[in-house]
Amino acid sequence: MTPITKLSQLDPNGSYTYADYLTWKFSEFVEVIKGKVLRPMSAPTSRHQQYSTNLVAEIRPSLKGKACRVYAAPFDVRLTTGGGNGDAQIQTVVQPDICVVCDLTKIDARGCLGAPDWIIEILSPGNAGHDTKTKFDLYEENSVREYWIVYPGIQSVVVYVLDAQGEYQLAAEYAAPGPMLVATLPGLAVEWADVFDDE
Repeated sequence: MTPITKLSQLDPNGSYTYADYLTWKFSEFVEVIKGKVLRPMSAPTSRHQQYSTNLVAEIRPSLKGKACRVYAAPFDVRLTTGGGNGDAQIQTVVQPDICVVCDLTKIDARGCLGAPDWIIEILSPGNAGHDTKTKFDLYEENSVREYWIVYPGIQSVVVYVLDAQGEYQLAAEYAAPGPMLVATLPGLAVEWADVFDDE
């Protein structure tokens, strides 16, 4: 079988699984959502990476002593809603910028199997619709309890939390210095000024 090294070798109308994904030899990271391959993600900007690093630096010490772990991309998250959890049944694998997992039975050598508790996506030029609509719907459907969307250009964070009906509700918007509360981890707050520190 010819190795798959280019996206052009895949059928754009085809349906793919995590088992297929594991055989691909792309130089870029791709995501598969409900069997459809998304275009390769562009390399993140330096600002994107700075804010991602700042967020992890803020979150990680707060998890000490808790049964939770924080992970930054590249990190495969395999979502299983609508099918089994075998490689050939999983049709969605995404690479969140940051995720926090508190059920450590979901973590294995290949990433996370099932929904993280908290996901943070940092918008990059050209991907706003992907994170604010496609992934918003996907994370809601898969019961990711809390979803933060970071807007680097305007230095703001929008927080969504699942309600009792399993739908995201706007919980907070942060656009000025002060603590940003984490709903899924009571007692944890991330300092806005430290996240958007460019130095």
